[in-house]
Amino acid sequence: MTQLNLQSLFTVNEVEIHYRNKTPYQDRIQITRSTTAYEILRHAWDENKLELIEQFKILLLDRKNNCLAISDISTGGMSACIVDPKVIFVTALKANACGIILAHNHPSQNLQPSPQDLTLTRKLSDCGKLLDIAVLDHLIVTSRNYYSFADEGCMPR
Repeated sequence: MTQLNLQSLFTVNEVEIHYRNKTPYQDRIQITRSTTAYEILRHAWDENKLELIEQFKILLLDRKNNCLAISDISTGGMSACIVDPKVIFVTALKANACGIILAHNHPSQNLQPSPQDLTLTRKLSDCGKLLDIAVLDHLIVTSRNYYSFADEGCMPR
């Protein structure tokens, strides 16, 4: 092996993690009810897409359920959206979140969770347990109303 090839074997990338929250603690909105989460999500959702394409977002929370941020996770088509758990939890870890609230819209305006919605919620809840990040709720959002998995007793234990 040449010296150049040998040297490239030992070249690795370095990863640094930085976190800076620009919102003062006292200005963060505390989420104690699903209606508060819905109001935040509706305010942040693009009205032009709510009834057109399915999107998936998360609310990132601190230990006292104060909202740190909202993050767009995925955009899909008219009837489905692919959600990668790695994207959700790398986002939560980067934000130093202790809890998350999942949310996606149903362009059809049907508030009932599909079997896929229930399976995804269970899977993400299990992932959260491994990382000590609580998955507190999953909201299905429409322009007029919402469905809360927690309020309806559908969150995995």
